[in-house]
Amino acid sequence: MTELSTRSRWLALYVLCLGDLMIVLDSSIVNVALPSIQSDLGFSPSALAWVVNAYLLTFGGFLLLSGRLGDLLGNKRVFQGGVVSFTVASVACGLAPSSELLVVGRAVQGLGGAAVSAVALALIMGLFSEPAERAKAMGVFGFVMSGGGAVGVLLGGVLTGLFSWHWIFLVNVPIGVAVWIAARRVLPADELVPQAARLDVVGAALVTVALMTSVYAIVGGNEAGWTSARTLLLLGLGVLLLAAFVAREATAANPLMPLRLFGLRNVSVSQVVGVLWAAAMFAWFFLAALYLQQVLAYDALDVGLAFVPTSVVMAYCSLQVSDRLVMRFGIRPPLVVGLSLAALSLALFSRAPVDGRFVVDVLPSMLLLGVGAGIAFNPVLLAAMGDVEPDEAGLASGIVNTSFMMGGALGLAVLVSISTARSDRLLEGGASQVAALNGGYQAAFAVGAACALLAAVVGGALLRPRPMTSDDPHGPTPAGEAVGAHP
Repeated sequence: MTELSTRSRWLALYVLCLGDLMIVLDSSIVNVALPSIQSDLGFSPSALAWVVNAYLLTFGGFLLLSGRLGDLLGNKRVFQGGVVSFTVASVACGLAPSSELLVVGRAVQGLGGAAVSAVALALIMGLFSEPAERAKAMGVFGFVMSGGGAVGVLLGGVLTGLFSWHWIFLVNVPIGVAVWIAARRVLPADELVPQAARLDVVGAALVTVALMTSVYAIVGGNEAGWTSARTLLLLGLGVLLLAAFVAREATAANPLMPLRLFGLRNVSVSQVVGVLWAAAMFAWFFLAALYLQQVLAYDALDVGLAFVPTSVVMAYCSLQVSDRLVMRFGIRPPLVVGLSLAALSLALFSRAPVDGRFVVDVLPSMLLLGVGAGIAFNPVLLAAMGDVEPDEAGLASGIVNTSFMMGGALGLAVLVSISTARSDRLLEGGASQVAALNGGYQAAFAVGAACALLAAVVGGALLRPRPMTSDDPHGPTPAGEAVGAHP
C-alpha cells in the first residue's frame, strides 16, 4: 500500500469509518420505524420482518466473497463500488411505492454493505502498522462497529418521529456521495499482485449459497418453527454446502479461503468471541427498543433519545479509553472487563419491571453497555486481524464481519424465539399482555447476558496475542502480552 503522511492516513480512516457507519446504521435504524413502514406500505406482520431479513440475507451471504474480491481486484475499488450500490439502493428504498420494491431495495443495500464492510477493516490495517497508532485507529473503527447499533436506534427514532420513515434511507444519499468523493481523493491506490488475481468461482458459489441458506433458515425460524421440516431442511442444506466448501478449499489451487487461516489460534478464537458477542449485542439493541416501546409505551422519538447515553459513553470509551488500555494492559484484560460489563448490563435489563423508570431501570444498563462495548470491541478486532498477512487482510476482514453478522442473526433469532415462547406461556397462565411481553424480554436478556459472559471467558482463557513491538507490522498488542500467537 502506498505510504501516506500521518494526516492523510487519519483522513482516510475517517472516510472509511463514515462509510462503514452508514452500513452499520442500516442494521438497526429501521427497527424503530417498522410500525410506520407497515402502516404506509401495507406489510402483513409476517412480511414486515423481511425489511430487516432481506438486508441480513445478502449482507451475510456476500461478506466472504466481497473480502476476497478486495484482495484480488483492489480494496479501494471494491469499497467505492459498494458505496455506490448502497447509495443507489438507499434512494430506491426511500422512494419505494410498494412493500415488494422496498424489500428488493433492502437486498441490494445488503450487497453494497457487504462490499464496504468486508474491505474497510483491511484498508485500516494496511494504513496503520505502528502499534500505538493502530490501537488508536481500531478504537475509532471499534466505535463504528459497536456503537453504530445504538446510533442507528437513536437516528431512526429521531428521523421517524420528526419527519417520516422515508428519511431513514434518504439520509444515506448525501453521506454516500460525500464518502465516494472523499474515498477517491484520500484512499491509497490499490497495489495488486497480478499472478494472485484468480477467483475460486466454485468456492465462492458454495460459501455464498451456504451462508444465504443458513441466514434464511435462521431469520425464518421463529415463523416456521425451529423444529419444522422447512427450518431443519434449510439448516441441513446450509451445513452440507459449508462442508462442501471446506472440502473444496482443501484441494483448490487458488482457494477463496485458505484453511490455514483457521490454524491461527487468534483468528479461530476471535470468531467464537465475535459470534457470542454479536448475539448479545444485536439482541440488546433490538429487545431494548421493544421494551421501551411495547412495555414502557415510549414513542419513536423517545426511544431514540433513550439511546443517547449509550452512544455518548460508547463513543468516549472507544475513542479515548480503549486504545490506552490496550497499550498498557494488552488485549485480554480490556476484552474480559468490557464483555463482563456488557454481560452485567444485560443481566440488569433482565430484571427490568413492567412499570420501570428510566433513571432507575434503564439508564444503568445503558451506561454499562456503553462502557463495556466501547472497551471490548477494539481488542476483539485487533486479536482477529493481528496474525494475518497483508495480502489476505481483505479475506480476514470478511471472515471477521461474517462471524459478527452470522452471530448477530442467529443470536437475535434465537433470543426472540425464547422471548416469544416465554411470553406465550405467561399469557396461557393468565398474565396480562404487557406483563407477558416483559417476561419474555427478561428471559431473552438473561440468555444474552450468558452469551456475553461466555465470550469474556473464551477470550480471556484462549486468546494468545503476540507481543507488540514497533517494528512488527502485524503486532497489534503491547509488550507484556502472552507470547505465542499460534497453538
